[in-house]
Amino acid sequence: MNRCFITNKLCSPDESVSGGQIRKTIYDFIKSRYPDFNEKSHLSTEAFNDMRADYVAGLIQNEIGELTDMEKEVVQAIGKNQILSENVEEEEDREATFGERVADRVASFGGSWTFLISFFVVLLAWIALNIWFLQDKGFDPYPFILLNLILSCLAAVQAPVIMMSQNRQADKDRARSEHDYKVNLKAEVEIRLLHEKVDHLLIHEQRKLLEIQQVQIELMQGIQKSIVAAAPAQRLDGSPAAPAASAETKAHPGSTAG
Repeated sequence: MNRCFITNKLCSPDESVSGGQIRKTIYDFIKSRYPDFNEKSHLSTEAFNDMRADYVAGLIQNEIGELTDMEKEVVQAIGKNQILSENVEEEEDREATFGERVADRVASFGGSWTFLISFFVVLLAWIALNIWFLQDKGFDPYPFILLNLILSCLAAVQAPVIMMSQNRQADKDRARSEHDYKVNLKAEVEIRLLHEKVDHLLIHEQRKLLEIQQVQIELMQGIQKSIVAAAPAQRLDGSPAAPAASAETKAHPGSTAG
């Protein structure tokens, strides 16, 4: 069990992070708040996520100034590893009132070819019925005062309904824009943190490679010293001298004959 440096609570190794495993930027940030924190200290996962969220908040604040509610939500999502992506359309439709849904339906029908064709068919049928079929007994003879009244009422009702639908569409667009901003901001910060992680891993791996290289050099030096130390013993045994004697024999073949 490891003890969290900040909360002073015991936590299992799977739920804790050592100071040596934390990348340098966040490690320096924690060190600035807790000077006694070192590479052998441990943090619980919850405390580490809180410190990382504070680091991200400071990072964003240095870039764009004071944090808004949206940016605070992004920081909280990064700290808790939450997903911000969601379907804004479904959320807006779920929260829509009955009047807003009716306004959307009316605006959708009023802006379609079905409404336009139906309107002209009813208009022509009204005029034809009152002029040709009913003649002088028509319920709305020329100049069609009743028709003008109905059309005026239709326009007076349809205009605010369409405006209500447009306002709701504007709210949808604004919510979609805010959602895109939050997702893009989170992605940008996550990419920056990912770069820092990669840099931390590269530096950490380079240190390991240098240590391995140093060990290999020491092993090679030890082997070389062993070979050098073994060389005099081989000369005392006389094994290296045999080739030298044969070489002298080949160089002075007549010496044996004398």
